[in-house]
Amino acid sequence: MENEKTANAPLLIDLGKCKRKQVKKLRKGEGKLMDKVNEAIDELKASEAIAENAQPIIIVVKEKKRKQKWGI
Repeated sequence: MENEKTANAPLLIDLGKCKRKQVKKLRKGEGKLMDKVNEAIDELKASEAIAENAQPIIIVVKEKKRKQKWGI
């Protein structure tokens, strides 16, 4: 019964603050952030912390604010 709970529990991956372009690529399933997510999932599967068929994955990313350009 405990294994069923961990297999169905959502997996939360916090990537912190990232550039807007990186976040857009992540939404498309591309880029460096997607590589980080895949690496984290592979590590957890290898250490058997999650089941091979774990489903819900929640990725938390906060976009960095744009820098305002002043001058000419």
